[in-house]
Amino acid sequence: MHGPKGPRHGAGLNELSIIHDGSLLIRDGILQEVGTTRRIENLAEARGAVEISAVGHVVMPGFVDSHTHLAFPPPGAAGPDDDSAARAVRASTAQRLEARVRAYLEAMARHGTTTVEVKTGCGPDKSAETKVLRVLSALKHEPLDVISSFLFRLAPLDGFQAAADWVLTELLPKIRRRRLAYFADVVWECEPARHQCFARYLETARHLGFACKIHADQLGSGAAIAAAVEHLVVSIDHLEHATPAEAALLAGSGTMAVLLPCASFQSGGCDAPGRALIDAGVAVALATNFNPHHTPTLNMQTVVALACLRMGMTAAEAISAATINGAHALGCAARVGSLEFGKSADVLILNVSDYHELAHDFGMNLVHMTMKRGKIIYTEGEVARRAAEDLRPVW
Repeated sequence: MHGPKGPRHGAGLNELSIIHDGSLLIRDGILQEVGTTRRIENLAEARGAVEISAVGHVVMPGFVDSHTHLAFPPPGAAGPDDDSAARAVRASTAQRLEARVRAYLEAMARHGTTTVEVKTGCGPDKSAETKVLRVLSALKHEPLDVISSFLFRLAPLDGFQAAADWVLTELLPKIRRRRLAYFADVVWECEPARHQCFARYLETARHLGFACKIHADQLGSGAAIAAAVEHLVVSIDHLEHATPAEAALLAGSGTMAVLLPCASFQSGGCDAPGRALIDAGVAVALATNFNPHHTPTLNMQTVVALACLRMGMTAAEAISAATINGAHALGCAARVGSLEFGKSADVLILNVSDYHELAHDFGMNLVHMTMKRGKIIYTEGEVARRAAEDLRPVW
C-alpha cells in the first residue's frame, strides 16, 4: 500500500504496490524496513530477529473501520431515536458498557480490524453521552486504536432549538476540554428548518478544534454534500442517494465519502453509488456501520466483498478503501493504513495466496493472524476435540 500521502482516488485506488516474496522488519511496534525477503534478510538489523513465516499467505495492513455504532444504541433498545436507548445507557454501569464494547472490539480484532471509529449519538442527554465517551476513552488503545466521535442528533421539531443551543454552548465545549472525542459528527436531516442549526454546529465544532463529519443517509443528500464542501468536513458518510451531479461536487473538494455496503443489506434499501463516485474522482473509504439492531456486522472482509459484489468496486479498490483511505477518513493515515517505513506494525496474515479472494469469499474469516503495534493479538486456533467424559459435571 505504499503510495502518495493523500487519500487514494481514481486510478490510484487500484494501486496496491504489492511486493512479491516480501518481508517486514519490526522493532518496538514500528515498521523499520519493508521490501523483498532477500534484501531484508541481509540487513544487519535483522540478525537475531524472531521470524514469523507467512509463506503462501497474503500479508496486508490491518483494516480501518471508519464508521461504527459500537457503544450506542445498546442491544435491546428500539434504536437511536428511541428514548429508551439513552435510558438504558444511564441505567447501565460503566463497567457493563465497557465489557460489551470490549467484546465487540475483540471480535473485530479476530476479523482483522486494527483501528476503529466509534460514535455516540445519545441525543441531548448529558449523562448518557458523557458515560459513553468516558468508556471509549478508557478503551482508546486496547486491544485496538479507538477513535471517538460525538454524534449530534437533534431532538424532535418541538423545542429542538433550545436543545441545540445547550449542546453548542455547554456539552460540546466540555467534551473538547476533556478531550473525550476527536470528531464532531452530525445526523443531517432533509428538514430545511434545521439546516441553519447544522451549519452552526459545524462552525462551532471547527472553532473548538474538532474535525467534523456528516451523516447523510436521507433521501436528499444535496444540501448535506454542499455543507460538507463548504465547512471542509473530513468525510460525509452513507450517501445511498447521491446523484452524479453531487458526486462531481464532492470530487472537487477535500471531503471523503465513507460508504457502508452493509447498511442496506438487511433493510433491502439501495446501495451508495460506489462506482459512480469513484469514476467521478471522489476519495472513497469503506466501513461496517456496525449497529446491534440494523447492521450487526463486525467483519470488514464482508464489507470488502459486498463493495465488490454490489457497488461495482474492484478487489484492489475495496482493499484501498478499507485500509489507507479509511485511515485518511479518521485523520490517522500518518501512522496506520499501509505497510510503510515508520508506521505502526498493524499487520494481517490471511489464509489466502491472492488478495482477489477477498472479493468473493463472502462471510468467511480469512484472518490467520492479527498484529497490533507489533504485538500478536489474535492467532487462528485449531478446532478442539473433547471426549464425552470431559463434558460430564464434576461432583
